[in-house]
Amino acid sequence: MDSRRYCPVCATPLVVREIADMDRLTCPAGDCGYIFWDNPIPVVAAVVEHNGHLVFARNAKWPQGMYGLVTGFLEPREEPAEGVVREVAEELGIEAEITEFIGAYGFARKNQLLLAYHLVGHGEIELNEELAEWFHVAKHEAEYWPGGTGLAVRDWLRARGYDPQPRELPPQVEAWLKAPPDMD
Repeated sequence: MDSRRYCPVCATPLVVREIADMDRLTCPAGDCGYIFWDNPIPVVAAVVEHNGHLVFARNAKWPQGMYGLVTGFLEPREEPAEGVVREVAEELGIEAEITEFIGAYGFARKNQLLLAYHLVGHGEIELNEELAEWFHVAKHEAEYWPGGTGLAVRDWLRARGYDPQPRELPPQVEAWLKAPPDMD
């Protein structure tokens, strides 16, 4: 359940009530009626192909051994396709073009809906402060992780005739994934 304590409309302390078969934070004030629906947040994800290889990156907040795709939140009124191109430019410092939409994937741990695209990037990669490191992986050697953006990697590779194998996660990554999610 969300950490909200007070109604954002009238400042009354929120209470939990069952609505639509789920426990939800609600405002008990009769003239307010606020309900915190806790809908998933849309996030764009990029399977980036660069110099014929896939690009995987490690967020600066992640433990060693954990890597993923370039991802990011949409800006107000931004189309997902625009957002994913912007995120690649911001985080990798390269120009990229979308070749296709891969699919939508739920990521329950962070209450997100991932919208995954394949992009081809051009130029020299220069990371911004959000990423700690990156590396190239040949498509025939790429592994996927069993959730979130890893499923987009798996599906994109399989659609091209590759047989990616699941990656066993290092113990420090398993522990990090089991911890409560941060709110960044």
